[in-house]
Amino acid sequence: MDTGSSRAAGAAQRAVRRAFAPFGYSGYPRLAVAMLSMVLGQGTWALSTVFQVMHDGGDPVALSTVTAIGSCGLIVFALLGGVAADRLPPHRVLLGVSLTLTVVVSTVSVLSATGVLTTWQLAGAAFLIFAGVGMFYPSYSASLPRLLPPDKLLAANGVEGSARPLLQTAAGPAVAGFLAAAWGPWSGFAAVAVCGVISVVTLLGLEVPELEHQDSGSGQDDANPAGPDTGSVKISGIGVEAVGAPVEPAAAPSGAFGKVLSDLKEGVGYTIRTPWLLGTLLFAVVAIFFFLGPLEVLLPFVVRDALGGGEAEFGLLLAVTGTASAVGAMTTAGLPYPRRYLTVIVLVWGFGTLPLAFVGFTESWAVMVLILLVVGASDGIGQVLWGTLLQRRVPGRMLGRVSSLDFFVSLLLLPASMAVAGPLSVVVPIPVIFVIAATAPAVAAVVVWWVARMGRDELTNPLRS
Repeated sequence: MDTGSSRAAGAAQRAVRRAFAPFGYSGYPRLAVAMLSMVLGQGTWALSTVFQVMHDGGDPVALSTVTAIGSCGLIVFALLGGVAADRLPPHRVLLGVSLTLTVVVSTVSVLSATGVLTTWQLAGAAFLIFAGVGMFYPSYSASLPRLLPPDKLLAANGVEGSARPLLQTAAGPAVAGFLAAAWGPWSGFAAVAVCGVISVVTLLGLEVPELEHQDSGSGQDDANPAGPDTGSVKISGIGVEAVGAPVEPAAAPSGAFGKVLSDLKEGVGYTIRTPWLLGTLLFAVVAIFFFLGPLEVLLPFVVRDALGGGEAEFGLLLAVTGTASAVGAMTTAGLPYPRRYLTVIVLVWGFGTLPLAFVGFTESWAVMVLILLVVGASDGIGQVLWGTLLQRRVPGRMLGRVSSLDFFVSLLLLPASMAVAGPLSVVVPIPVIFVIAATAPAVAAVVVWWVARMGRDELTNPLRS
């Protein structure tokens, strides 16, 4: 073997070791298994819902109704999920969510198998399912810095970033497609319930340590770049120091509701005062509104009407997307964190949607596969970098709330996107819809990068591994 090949092999081995390093830390393997089960269940649920609506003779409007109501559950409970993650033991929140979702999905499976499941029952279940998702991921994200050192967070986010497309976008839809083709949509819902059971059993043995607070030390964060006010809180074990003025006893909120509002106000205030965070979230609002509704609501019908595909073919097409996203995520996890990380995040996400412009104009499976390969890879790269960025630059005491605001703000217009996509396809040609969906995020990415001065910010605040 020549010297060049030896160096390449050595670099590949180091990347693999770096990517899987988090599994050597106590508690993380259990957290990872629970996350993997949840992600697989989400993917299976999403396509099982599509097949249930189609099985009942529904159209894009019916599917829009179910998905829009479900996304409302995510938005309503995302903020509460962040407060719960910062105030309660995260592993208890994760366990409670997993138990609830298992009961809900088991009920849906029984109703579907007996032929009595209605569209409104499915929509109500979708609301509860996505409400659970909104509660689950802030606690998951807040758990990572408590279980792992800062230099292992990129790898841990790579595990999630690769698992999400492989399981949620690939394996889950593939399982749902084959099960629906063999026995009907009820069997896909039953598989989701099994994922819930696995998550529950795994979380029963998980303990996430509390953050350690000290009255000494000083530092600065993005919300207060000039330095501390009177008083400071040092959060050990996560590589950041959160600083802020103490709350006077007389001004402290009273009652549970007042404390929740105070927590939310603090998280919102930090987000508004942090340009890179606010700018990225605003970009996400625009991007998700324009492309996610058409992608999730209209693409199944494009595959059926333009390509002549069925349930299994659509599931396999999503599997290709998921595989590309997983490769992008895992490759990113094995590399050092980029110096121009904000630029990479917004441009990869923004320009990664451009191939969608060709969705409505092709009748070729090869072209469709190529389109979704690019979309999937760009999503995986961006997700890993973004998750690591939050965990390294957001103060640990607010990470749950900021993660939930990430859910809430970025998905704020998701119900509208889902609700509009189906009816819009009746009056606007689907090719035109996909052209708009493809180009709007790219324009938003450039505008946000310039207005928020992300290029200067990322150089001032390096995050090299």
